[in-house]
Amino acid sequence: MKILLKKPLLLLIVVVVFALRVSAQAPREKTLFNAGWKFHKGDAPGADQPAFNDQDWRKLDLPHDWSIEGPFDQQWASGTAFLPTGIGWYRKIFDLKSDMQGKEVFIYFDGVNNNSEVWINGHSLGKRPNGFVSFEYELTQYLNKSGKNTIAVKVDHSQFADSRWYTGSGINRNVYLVATNAVHIDTWGLSFNTSQVSEQSAQAKVSVAVTNLSATMANLDIKAVLKDPKGAVVSAGQHAAKIVAGKHLSSDILLAVNNPKLWSTEDPELYQLQVSLYQGDKELDRMTENVGIRTAVFDKDKGFTLNGKSLKLKGVCVHDDAGTFGTAVPEAVWETRLNSLKAAGVTSLRLSHNPHADYLYDLCDKMGILVMDEAFDEWELGKNKWIAGWNQGKPGQDGYHEYFKDWAERDLADMIKRDRNHPSIILWSIGNEIDYPNDPYTDPILNTGRNPQIYGKGYTPDHPTADNLTRIAKKLVAVVKQNDTSRPVTAALAGVVMSNEVGYPDVLDAVGYNYQEFRYADDHAKYPNRIIYGSENGMAGSAWDAVIDNNYIAGQYLWTGIDYMGEAKKWPARSSPDGLLDLGGFKKPEFYYRQSLWSDKPMVYIGASEVPAANAKENHNAEPNWNWPDGKLLRISCFTNCEEAELFLNGKSLGKKARAEMVNHILTWDVTYAPGDLSVKGYNKGVVVSEDKLVTAGEAYAIKLTHDKMSQSFFFEQVTVNVVDKEGNIVYNANNEITVNLQGNAVLLGLESGDHNSHEDYRSNKRKVFHGKLIAYIQRKQGALGIDYSSPGLKSASEQTAALNQR
Repeated sequence: MKILLKKPLLLLIVVVVFALRVSAQAPREKTLFNAGWKFHKGDAPGADQPAFNDQDWRKLDLPHDWSIEGPFDQQWASGTAFLPTGIGWYRKIFDLKSDMQGKEVFIYFDGVNNNSEVWINGHSLGKRPNGFVSFEYELTQYLNKSGKNTIAVKVDHSQFADSRWYTGSGINRNVYLVATNAVHIDTWGLSFNTSQVSEQSAQAKVSVAVTNLSATMANLDIKAVLKDPKGAVVSAGQHAAKIVAGKHLSSDILLAVNNPKLWSTEDPELYQLQVSLYQGDKELDRMTENVGIRTAVFDKDKGFTLNGKSLKLKGVCVHDDAGTFGTAVPEAVWETRLNSLKAAGVTSLRLSHNPHADYLYDLCDKMGILVMDEAFDEWELGKNKWIAGWNQGKPGQDGYHEYFKDWAERDLADMIKRDRNHPSIILWSIGNEIDYPNDPYTDPILNTGRNPQIYGKGYTPDHPTADNLTRIAKKLVAVVKQNDTSRPVTAALAGVVMSNEVGYPDVLDAVGYNYQEFRYADDHAKYPNRIIYGSENGMAGSAWDAVIDNNYIAGQYLWTGIDYMGEAKKWPARSSPDGLLDLGGFKKPEFYYRQSLWSDKPMVYIGASEVPAANAKENHNAEPNWNWPDGKLLRISCFTNCEEAELFLNGKSLGKKARAEMVNHILTWDVTYAPGDLSVKGYNKGVVVSEDKLVTAGEAYAIKLTHDKMSQSFFFEQVTVNVVDKEGNIVYNANNEITVNLQGNAVLLGLESGDHNSHEDYRSNKRKVFHGKLIAYIQRKQGALGIDYSSPGLKSASEQTAALNQR
């Protein structure tokens, strides 16, 4: 029988066969190892052994954070969101894939919080106290090559108040299984550094660290290829090397690039670096990374320049949780958040106060967001961890400092090596507020001068001396320099007066000031060689004025870009409300204020509040709400970057105001409330370029859905659920409980409203809206899907989607 194949089908078969052949011959295999784990909350003696019976354990896929599952309870710590911690166990049974047979096999954890210990087939591989660093173990010698293998992980997060913010518990980041040949490039074994960068040319040095686990010497050709953003090879080089059995070596290859496409915040051009090891004609290993070519320079007088162009850092600090997900956050959620922050004009992130998930750095590379990568929040001594509420009651002292002496240098080195090829990173920070006065360090200088951040009053002689700051900082800076010299080393200082006294800032390349803009001028004059920037700043317009009015200040990092779990006030509060975005990623009034300062795109925003007292602080509390008691006098605040703004109430102009009339970068009108609509128009050169409007909403009537169009994965949906009146206006004061029911092959990952006082179960399919809305996160799989959103007394909403084909 003759079988006829149409040309497109024949071509598809050829492509698939070729792809399979290439995959089978790939010298390095790295696969996600997240699926098919079992979990038990609580201790489980013997669970490290393969024969242990885990039949009743819960099945799940990683990443996973068990703390966010609750319940919220006052018995836990406000600092960590009044959520439980404890001990948890994970196990996974797997067969070694055929293409990993005969290779060196490693398991790589992007992060486990915290105090993890890992076993393979009953053999302990090691412990890692730090909950934020990435690490790997070799499995090879303990594997059953043709049978079942059991990975077991114990996570001991028994110290529930060991952080000043929420960290989560469990294997809360990705896990990978890696297989290499005996001669291979080390994990984090590539380093890409550029020098002599201009628009005409660039010089790059590629450093390659290689290990030989074989029994014989290997004669290698180490080859490096650099491809431009379109995939064309722009430079190549190679180096011959001999590596003795059981040894390591490091080799450098120089690459020259003509007319490089420079990475920048506007055009984040990424090159692909591919490094291969050859023994004769056989390729032993191949590693590929995205890299960028750019210059990033901090100057004591000129601030920060990127590719020779002056750029003020418009930064925000961020922690690594996302409400309903805890710290096990899908990449698509962070992508949406970053897009929102960029819309506010944000150009930089300070990753507070620890290394973050690997994919976040990749997103920053692709999206053109500059990064300060930070290692520690405490060193050898513990800080206050608030239990009853922020600055309330007696604090705890548990934390990473217990492991600092033995682990800090390794943890810091691993952070640098993991992240050093990301063009987005411009600063390495060795610590946040380690010098917080009297928490724990002290000095007699605290009895003088102005110390805005201080625990207690003045010098506290029974506390450790601040001289220790300089001693430890020197060691940490040396660790950074051993692993990367292309970026300055910094730290965020809280006790600048005290640190100046003991020479701590002199050890740093750039010095971050937390909430101390008033020191900029005096310290710039007193320490003329010091590079100064705002490493943590409040939202006041005056803090930004201190940046734009002084060329020598590189920028600022607001506290904070996004609301975060923990560091809460007294119960019932369980999270911090200090962000531009709330826990659900919704834009707050503060977002629009910052956008008016930082964005070049014409914008105008109005919000209402009660008229503040004459001596009140700068008021950004401009709610997008036009439902108030009749006749009430309100303060209308307008945030805009337009030349003029005009306010209208029910179509009648209440006056046009120019930027020259702004106070703290805000235009205001005092208006007597009347129902209807309040609107504003922003003008440039007399032409309307932006508008905003508030409408009096009627009674809650229906549920209305909107979808995030920026989700990275076709199978991951972020759906905003709005409570609206009959006209479709969001009812800002609504608090209806929404129930989400799914029919089909999909999972409701969570619901988030952004309400800081909510103690609702994050695992539930029900949640109350806050300010009239919440967000639903849905993971779709194959097959048709139906979703119903309902609430008593409201017209429900539903979605019906066709079957998805697996991609």
